[in-house]
Amino acid sequence: METQQVVIAGGGPVGLWLAAELRLNGVSVAVLEQRTEIDQRSKALTVHPRGVEVLACRGLHQRFLGEALKISTGHFANLADRLDLSVLDTPYPYTLFIPQARTEELFEEHALGLGAAVRRGHRVTGFTERADSVTVRAEGPDGPYEIRAEYLAGCDGVRSVVREAAGLAFPGTPSTHLGWLGDVSFDNPPQPGFSSFTEHGGLMIVPLPGDRWRIAGTDPAGATTVWPGDFTMEELRRKTISIAGDDFGMRDPSWLSRFGNATRLAAHYRLGRVVLAGDAAHQHCPTGGVGMNVGVQDAFNLGWKLAATLNGWASDGLLDTYHTDRHPIGEQLMEHSRAQTCLFHGFTPEGLALRSLLSRMISRSKEFSDVLAGRLTALDVAYPATDTRAHPLTGVRAPDLVLTATRTGLFALSRADAYLLLDLTARGVLADRGEERITVRGGAIDRVPDGWEGVRAALIRPDGHVAWAGTEQDDVRLAALADAALATALGRRAPSGGRTGQADGS
Repeated sequence: METQQVVIAGGGPVGLWLAAELRLNGVSVAVLEQRTEIDQRSKALTVHPRGVEVLACRGLHQRFLGEALKISTGHFANLADRLDLSVLDTPYPYTLFIPQARTEELFEEHALGLGAAVRRGHRVTGFTERADSVTVRAEGPDGPYEIRAEYLAGCDGVRSVVREAAGLAFPGTPSTHLGWLGDVSFDNPPQPGFSSFTEHGGLMIVPLPGDRWRIAGTDPAGATTVWPGDFTMEELRRKTISIAGDDFGMRDPSWLSRFGNATRLAAHYRLGRVVLAGDAAHQHCPTGGVGMNVGVQDAFNLGWKLAATLNGWASDGLLDTYHTDRHPIGEQLMEHSRAQTCLFHGFTPEGLALRSLLSRMISRSKEFSDVLAGRLTALDVAYPATDTRAHPLTGVRAPDLVLTATRTGLFALSRADAYLLLDLTARGVLADRGEERITVRGGAIDRVPDGWEGVRAALIRPDGHVAWAGTEQDDVRLAALADAALATALGRRAPSGGRTGQADGS
């Protein structure tokens, strides 16, 4: 029987990114994807700022930046006033507009280059779990076969075979509204980013590669639980004229589809030797183009933890923190999506008034706008610290701090298989703490972001979130606190003199 350390069901962006993260840690992995080719009908079109930061942490961002259209605004429920992303504290204050098909191509190239086995035309059909392994049943062009693995990852979408076979509950609400989309050509295209919302419905029109355009919209007729049949070009034309007053000379559709607002969240992201990520863990209306981004960030959180567990350098319970970190993010996603779904279908006078009020709040209240932008872009994602005495930075996303001496940013220093210890002391008192799973970088930083005032050292996780931050002014005590933080991170006994109970050095 074939053996792999990890089998991944599903070779979309989430499964491919997880495979690459595991290979960066030397973990053997097989990705089983039932599609024989990448689906060119791109459901996802956007990579949000945190997604670009994730790419930058692995050196892939330039490929995307060279191909994608940069959009410095975002929207909440297609309100008239847009969110200004250009003011966000990131090197990438914009959304990248790139079809999911191309994202998958680049991710697959990345995973294959690292040695992942990606098998198209293969699918997981079930599994049997034992105390020390899981036997995965699969089927390929040559018939059924089995793989013995240590873990099975379900990245196989909302109809996940892995989730169903594991008996993981997927509670939520069924679809009550249907939206629609069409990929077409135009003889008289509107301006890129065209949108309209009236009592007749709402739509957005965005450009695609190859002089193509996507129309996505909703209208009062979508408030139904009855499937009205396949979406047609005649319907798309009629609805577009009703909402926008013009069909822009649409022709030659390559994809016409309806989508619903069913909203579900897996009760557990991990059960024994089975883990879930992406749409297998959360289903929602595709509002704001966040679904693929959240899924890839699931994999970014999961990859190093699973690899550390397999390779023997995980702290106790590290893999369990995948659920405790990401399940609350799934809950936020459900809330954000449901709120936008309500506004997307606000065609009554009352609904239109609410949309108008919220839109004005975006333009008049920077705080309100920034909160929505932080949620949309995932730059506000923070994981709760287990120690109430920890520094407030613990669990937050670390920005791209630039070391003055080398002009190197934090993202470029990130590794999938090691923590990064930042020594910001003048004398480099932590310089000798480096080892296989700890990379030490020291020196002053160009600009001190909000919240980082007084921080003299910080331990950054492989997924770019702060594991520990210290402000202790005494060098000896700071070193002891750093040693304790390193011991905790690597699952070791704290060195003599280390004080795990005062992780911020205060």
